[in-house]
Amino acid sequence: MLSTLKNLFELARERKTRPVEGSYTNKLLNNKSLSKEKVLEEINELIESVEKNTNQIHEAADVFYHLIIYLEAHNIKIEDIEEELEKRKKKKVK
Repeated sequence: MLSTLKNLFELARERKTRPVEGSYTNKLLNNKSLSKEKVLEEINELIESVEKNTNQIHEAADVFYHLIIYLEAHNIKIEDIEEELEKRKKKKVK
């Protein structure tokens, strides 16, 4: 699972440095308003699908994809997010 998410981050970074003509990923990376709109839309669709018990996996995948592209478009690195999450871990009591 984590390798799939890592691959998405790598794809986003690659598209930023080597754009591909006609790429939807590049369209999102270059149009931050569209990217934001898509993240909000996909989150709403996921919530609706959970409530209706339909297409949950498809919608969740859309959220992950669009969020990853949004983060990369704004230079928010997954490594920094991982570091922040590590800081939030509760320390085990011995």
